[in-house]
Amino acid sequence: MDEEWVMVSPILDKDLWKPSSSSSSKLNEAEKKDLKVKFKEEAKHWTDAIPIGNGRLGGMVWGGVLSETINLNEDTLWTGVPGNYTNPDAPNALSVVRKLVDDGNYADATKEAVKLSADPSDVYQLLGDINLEFDDNHATFDAKTYQRELDLDTATVKVNYSVGEVEFTREHFASYPDQVIVTKISASKSGSLSFTASLDSKLHHHSSVNSQNQIIMEGTCPGRRKPPTLFNENDSIPAGIKFSAILDIEVSDGTGTITVLDEKKLKVEGCDWAVLLLVGASSFEGPFTKPEDSKRDPTSECSDVLKSLKDFSYAELYGRHVDDYQKLFNRCSLELSQSSSVEPSSTVTTAERVKSFRTDEDPSLIELLFQYGRYLLIACSRPGTQPANLQGIWNYKVEPAWDGAPHLNINLQMNYWPALSCNLHECQEPLFDYISSLSVTGSKTAKVNYEASGWVAHQVSDIWAKTSPDRGEAVWALWPMGGAWLCTHLWEHYTYTMNKEFLANKAYPLLEGCVSFLLDWLIEGKGGYLETNPSTSPEHMFIAPDGKPASVSYSTTMDMSIIKEVFNAIVSAAEVLGKSKTDVVQRVLKAQPRLYPTKIARDGSILEWAQDFEDPEVHHRHVSHLFGLFPGHTITIERTPDLCKAADFTLIKRGEEGPGWSTTWKAALWARLHNTEHAYRMVKHLFDLVDPDHESDYEGGLYANLLTAHPPFQIDANFGFCAAISEMLVQSTIKDLYLLPALPRDKWSHGSIKGLKARGNVTVSISWKEGDLHEFGLWFSKNTNLENSKCQNSTKRVHYRGTTITTKISHGKVYTFNKQLKCIKTASL
Repeated sequence: MDEEWVMVSPILDKDLWKPSSSSSSKLNEAEKKDLKVKFKEEAKHWTDAIPIGNGRLGGMVWGGVLSETINLNEDTLWTGVPGNYTNPDAPNALSVVRKLVDDGNYADATKEAVKLSADPSDVYQLLGDINLEFDDNHATFDAKTYQRELDLDTATVKVNYSVGEVEFTREHFASYPDQVIVTKISASKSGSLSFTASLDSKLHHHSSVNSQNQIIMEGTCPGRRKPPTLFNENDSIPAGIKFSAILDIEVSDGTGTITVLDEKKLKVEGCDWAVLLLVGASSFEGPFTKPEDSKRDPTSECSDVLKSLKDFSYAELYGRHVDDYQKLFNRCSLELSQSSSVEPSSTVTTAERVKSFRTDEDPSLIELLFQYGRYLLIACSRPGTQPANLQGIWNYKVEPAWDGAPHLNINLQMNYWPALSCNLHECQEPLFDYISSLSVTGSKTAKVNYEASGWVAHQVSDIWAKTSPDRGEAVWALWPMGGAWLCTHLWEHYTYTMNKEFLANKAYPLLEGCVSFLLDWLIEGKGGYLETNPSTSPEHMFIAPDGKPASVSYSTTMDMSIIKEVFNAIVSAAEVLGKSKTDVVQRVLKAQPRLYPTKIARDGSILEWAQDFEDPEVHHRHVSHLFGLFPGHTITIERTPDLCKAADFTLIKRGEEGPGWSTTWKAALWARLHNTEHAYRMVKHLFDLVDPDHESDYEGGLYANLLTAHPPFQIDANFGFCAAISEMLVQSTIKDLYLLPALPRDKWSHGSIKGLKARGNVTVSISWKEGDLHEFGLWFSKNTNLENSKCQNSTKRVHYRGTTITTKISHGKVYTFNKQLKCIKTASL
């Protein structure tokens, strides 16, 4: 007898545990909600378009009826070539700056520190556009029938509208397993679909059509950034990164034709449906290979990808995409409701919901933005890609804001805040690959610029792993803590996954190199302390005792907080790996008691600088001096209550205004303080609909497509929002779990979170009703790639509203607890 094979989907974290039947019926209703970003009209601005991505390739779908545009990105398209990130004159300048700081001449030290600055980063570029021009009769479409939406459940964009009796449907998705952007366009009436397709780019390029109904676009990124005034006019311009894109078109069998138009376009006429496959590649071989030396042939690579896809139908491509995506996205679910909440109408656009949030405080919009952030991380950071940059991967300008470059003084780090707690740990892999590259160039910068061992990175970088300071003023450029902050992510990855192999082979060598630099960077200071000199608090000036503005001093609170965090990490990592007796760890142990402590200012706030300088901008957007509270761990409610009280006042003093990333950082900080009211106020503060025609009038906020605003668009706050929500619901150490520490009980009176991750390789699911804990479930990750997953058992302390219990959990079992924190059920995974 023939056997039938049935594909069985894996059981996901969010499905491993369900609250008992006595749980509120509101939660069951919440599970039925759709997660869609909706529009009633085609995009008028780039921030109305819908992002899709597979980590490497990105698209922005405008949904135009008569003329459709899909902006394209490929994550390795940057200006420039590998650079020299050293300055042999820096040691002399450093000595002068240090002497000025020692003498208290902070304003002069700030001016002199410009000599430590270097060249700017290179610039993230675009790939181009797919342009589709439809029949003139599309101009008569019925606007009432138009719908455009992003379905987060399937990572698919759909556009629907009618022209007369004919309904037109478009579907767009970006597939990670098949490395292709796919579009299907169909008409409800046979032979009704006609359009012209072309590829274009703002970069230097040329396009042609081959005999296989494919448009080929080949081009080159600029070999150096603009403006040319930064360079000697006589310098030759090096060859830049080459790129290719191929658009393949297939139409319905038996109906429709494809013809070549103007040697650059394809004209499709009279078909039922058409499937467009867009593939792209570049000649980028890595941060240390000049483009002119690259052996990669991007056009050939694109052709090979298309050949590999020819055996798949559209349905198979779509199925492979959804299966891959949902294995990540469906690990975690969030369901929130108020006692009086009403499900929004299906005809209401997402922009309208954002606009009304300040009034209705619709908790389902919180769910949507939380899951949208997870969607974006999956879409812009997957194993083998570049790390998410300032705009993720989405950019339509040759000169994007702040160069689209990774900024290491908050923005790049915030991009990855939700990766662990929100159950997407694989999405961090590009960050770790990037840190490895930074350690190579950073060792040269450390040796030449600072005569130090180990490696260093500063405030801004690029695809070439730039590690030297930025150009310009010291207030932003002179900040050698970027690499150290990134290294905290290495240890955090271990604490969540308990992956000892990762710790030994990837994390520890990078940590050790970073710590070697920090030990050399610390110098003897006043009062027997080790100090950093020069030192700045990112992008923030102070008024020196002589009344002059300055930014350079010594031992800023952020410097010390990051160093403490990294030192704690390597000591803990060494204990796990049996390396506690090594020289570098012994030096750290001797240095730790001599690090400058976090202090409280005269007004009761956390000191931002080592001295109580006058702050000319008390509402500054950065909250760098609170690093120890979040994302760090040196300020905690249990161990440092006085510092927590000072941190509370610091946040009040700083105020609520600021760009999107500042808003979400403050939300996470308030959550760490278990301050429900203020954490929720900052969450609510983000829901301000930005008018892209007048975006300079805004601070923070959301665009119509839910991308977050500085303004302009920066993606970090989308990710910071996810992290803040997770902090409000679950906090952890390797041994401790804090349940619902900042739950706004009156706003989200009923709800559940399923599949959140906690430190110690624990998955947590919680349900609550009437603002109080109902039940929660705990279990170890099922991932067999993680250390000793089959023999793990651990004792956890669980904390809820002043009550603490100690419980032991073992691998292979799911434990259910009631609101009295009593284990009421154990089940096998």
